[in-house]
Amino acid sequence: MIWIAKCNHAIIMPFRFIGLYSDFLILWGLRVMVFSSATFLFLFLPIVLIVSFILRENKYTNIWLLFVSLIFFGWSQPQYIWIILVSILLNYSFALFIDKSSGNFKRALLALSVCSNLGLLFYFKYFNFAVDSINSLLRTSFSWKEIILPIGISFFTFQGMSYVIDVFRGQVSVQKNPLKVALYIVLFPQLIAGPIVRYKDIEREIDTRVISTDEVYSGLIRFTIGLGKKAILANTFAEVADNIWKAGVENNTVIIAWVGSIAYSLQIFYDFSGYSDMAIGIGRALGFHFLENFDRPYISKNITEFWRRWHISLSSWFRDYVYIPLGGNKKHLYRNLLIVFLLTGMWHGASWHFFFWGAYNALFILIERYLKGKNITISSHIYALLAVNAGWVLFRADNMTAALQYLGTMVGIGTASQPGFTVGWYVNRWVITLFIVAVMDILGLFGKLRTFIMARAGSGIYSALKTIMVFALLLLSVMRIMSGTYNPFIYFQF
Repeated sequence: MIWIAKCNHAIIMPFRFIGLYSDFLILWGLRVMVFSSATFLFLFLPIVLIVSFILRENKYTNIWLLFVSLIFFGWSQPQYIWIILVSILLNYSFALFIDKSSGNFKRALLALSVCSNLGLLFYFKYFNFAVDSINSLLRTSFSWKEIILPIGISFFTFQGMSYVIDVFRGQVSVQKNPLKVALYIVLFPQLIAGPIVRYKDIEREIDTRVISTDEVYSGLIRFTIGLGKKAILANTFAEVADNIWKAGVENNTVIIAWVGSIAYSLQIFYDFSGYSDMAIGIGRALGFHFLENFDRPYISKNITEFWRRWHISLSSWFRDYVYIPLGGNKKHLYRNLLIVFLLTGMWHGASWHFFFWGAYNALFILIERYLKGKNITISSHIYALLAVNAGWVLFRADNMTAALQYLGTMVGIGTASQPGFTVGWYVNRWVITLFIVAVMDILGLFGKLRTFIMARAGSGIYSALKTIMVFALLLLSVMRIMSGTYNPFIYFQF
């Protein structure tokens, strides 16, 4: 334990400097180092890749990646480094103790581990929500605490929990080196917005991965595609959606309301799938292979299929660590599904409208499962798209009242007699072009185009065209980023 303390001390020391440096960075608008920022693209990522390629040996690159991952996390919140260090130490220690225990004591340690992780998550993410809910329900006046949500806390908490649970189940071997557990939890590509990575998926690569030029090239291609999704598609749709929502329902027509909801549906998909692509690409360039997180969810024919294709790492996490332990399909099926989707809703945010969004999805899942038991299968793209789109309105709204008002506007209820704007105020040729590009992507037309080119012109011509297009995509993405356009990441808040 003394050695662990020395390691933690060695890791924390550089952040005395980083904390001071961060104050300077904040003054220049560099509060969060997102993947689609100039700081990350032109400073952080090149340095990480070059040094990793030079070091080569995993025992050295692991230390390097752990160090830069802590810098990445501490860039915007250096005062919160201790939280992720506590998470690492808790999960590392519990896994060791569980591995050496048995029987009821082993189960008690697991329960304590889960409670510790969830307690940390509850305090930072849900404490003020709980206080506000109690005050509203009981008419009390408990005071809030000034708590800033650590970025990515839901992601790294779930990763740490999955490692300990898998050790308990005997599905992975306990890791006795604390620095390797730390690297798994804090590895920067997937640290703050996923995908949620299981320890068993990268256990071997921590020790035996190989960084090759082919993998680096492939990873950077994937990263660039994700960057284009984010900087070009998601950011453009974000501006449309936000402008419509900010104008208020009193300035909406039915058409404008639909444009706003569709724009947000596209924004959240390209925002999150773009980030996942970038994370997977960076991971590949560093020798890690993360599992896919999206599988063209908007081609789904029902909500059950949608959740098999959307945020796969989260869905599979709840399936393996909540749904199946509760009994899965064998016992209390409908209860288990309801619990999972209510938890899924609350995982996304400390607000009742997230809870109702989870309940909304659960309702469709339960109905579809009931009908399946009667040998009736719902299979309709239109049904799925309408249901998902309405669900994103619940997700996007600040509260249920705003969500219901917006949904009412979409069906012509409560529209203003003299709206302040026309749809042309929000949609120009550039937006229309990107809507078309998004539809082509969702329908898989670019994949069919690739097949057509390779069949007609050969793989050599296709590779050359792909290189040109990826370079053009990178150039356009950088231009969009440098122009200072709207550049949030939705899932950073989770």
